[in-house]
Amino acid sequence: MSLPILVIAIAIFWYFRLYHSLWQFASIIELKNIVLATIVDSLANIILFEVSGNSLPRSCYFIYFMLLTMFLGGERFLYRLLRLKHSKIGFNIDNKEVKDLQKVMIIGAGLAGEKIYREIINSKQVYKQVMCFIDDDRSKQGRSVHGVTVYGGRDKIVEAVEKFGIEEILVAIPSADKKELADVLNICKETKCLIKKLPGMYELLNGNVHISDFKEVDVLDLLGRDPIEVNLEDIMGYVTDKVVMVTGGGGSIGSELCRQIAASKPKQLIIVDIYENNAYDIQLELKEKYHDLNLEVMIASVRNTKRVDSLFKRFRPDIVYHAAAHKHVPLMEDSPNEAVKNNVFGTLNVVKAADKYNTKRFILISTDKAVNPTNVMGATKRICEMIVQSYNKKSKTEFVAVRFGNVLGSNGSVIPLFKKQIKAGGPVTVTHPDIIRYFMTIPEAVSLVLQAGAYAKGGEIFILDMGKPVKIADMARNLIKLSGFEPDVDIKIEYTGLRPGEKLYEELLMKEEGLQETPNKLIHIGKPIEMNEEVFFERLKELKEEAYEEVEDIRTFIKELVPTYKNPNEKTITKEKV
Repeated sequence: MSLPILVIAIAIFWYFRLYHSLWQFASIIELKNIVLATIVDSLANIILFEVSGNSLPRSCYFIYFMLLTMFLGGERFLYRLLRLKHSKIGFNIDNKEVKDLQKVMIIGAGLAGEKIYREIINSKQVYKQVMCFIDDDRSKQGRSVHGVTVYGGRDKIVEAVEKFGIEEILVAIPSADKKELADVLNICKETKCLIKKLPGMYELLNGNVHISDFKEVDVLDLLGRDPIEVNLEDIMGYVTDKVVMVTGGGGSIGSELCRQIAASKPKQLIIVDIYENNAYDIQLELKEKYHDLNLEVMIASVRNTKRVDSLFKRFRPDIVYHAAAHKHVPLMEDSPNEAVKNNVFGTLNVVKAADKYNTKRFILISTDKAVNPTNVMGATKRICEMIVQSYNKKSKTEFVAVRFGNVLGSNGSVIPLFKKQIKAGGPVTVTHPDIIRYFMTIPEAVSLVLQAGAYAKGGEIFILDMGKPVKIADMARNLIKLSGFEPDVDIKIEYTGLRPGEKLYEELLMKEEGLQETPNKLIHIGKPIEMNEEVFFERLKELKEEAYEEVEDIRTFIKELVPTYKNPNEKTITKEKV
């Protein structure tokens, strides 16, 4: 009888994959398979003995089942226990290697937190020791996860950090909404600990929660803003199978426009940029990701009238996103004529070509600095908006503008500058303690730009809701705290004074403009401002002549076109309207 019993057992154990599992990862799933396998094997033995006429007392079958389960499960879990004992953490708190481990707190004693704990325990490459869990669920508080205490709710974070000497906080609550996450992070940032968090809920949905998924907390996480929502069907509907041109396609906004447009399957995507390195980078990225994309990359300046005309004649774009512009405020204050040439007359060249070659829709990327501008860059952008609105009245092309505030991660953004200064040990420089700005991430802004483009009927200035304004000084302090330092103690904050043309705050709407809603609550429409277009274009000619003559008082001519422009070199403000 021994041989049939052995053959049956081997077959059943093979079916339940007991020979395939790694003992070092023995878990509840493993135990379940062992129990099922031993139950089936015991039943098979009962049938075998009964059919052969060699029946045994029922207690023998029960003892066989218990011993088999105990030995199969015991050897696996004993192996894992011994392995943990000799791991980098083990069970001996006096082990000298423990002194070298980073003391960690995990916020979230749910599925994600528990899995992160197990990965820390099992990995020889992760030098961390979990000291405690934090969870707001009262039913979990005071209990333990694998022997580690759930110390309390978020109100116990600071206390636990001091008690256990926590050096790093891992926020493993991917299901938390933005506000809840912001509340937790704002408490954590007061602890001087390094803070990392899981990006989002998708890790739990995919079952892929790993220590490598944690990323550094971004200063925007502290704001608790809801995620941006766009209607992808609207975007796909007007971009798919269209010839789309993006000027300034290698820049921060332009390159993200190209990425999202490429994902919407256009008939052809034309990237126009004067800076070949950026154009080359986005070209390589898109070709690698979208093998079937019909992509053309053209090196050209929008200031070159003939070159712009030739590109429109060749490609006949259905949709144009005009993102090419000089945008750095202080630099444009020092070179105002260049701002006029590139921003104003570069835009005019592209607008004329779009009109001439019957482009269906033209979207100007504008800025909140165009509202009551105090700098040349903002004033030139306001002139661009006026050009777009004027041409919309006499052209078959639908000309619109989209205006938004600062974007995080763009070239020249304050966040990369602050991080660089913090890494160097400070000081972090802020121009004024009361300066505030509106912020949005580049992908968020571009998604709304595309959505606004889908809503366009012609002549609108779309204004993106940038959320609540943020104090730059507060942002600097939060970034210092998130880096594990104390502002004005470990790293100083220096106030350097407002730069030429810089405002304490930006406005997204001009006083003369009303506000209309769109299907997307984050996109609004400003009413076009009435103006004398004949006078406007006459003065535009004069502005061009003066800019190319390199006159020193170009701001005076800008003022004639943009009455709301506050020339920092003048004390009085003209009330004349164009």
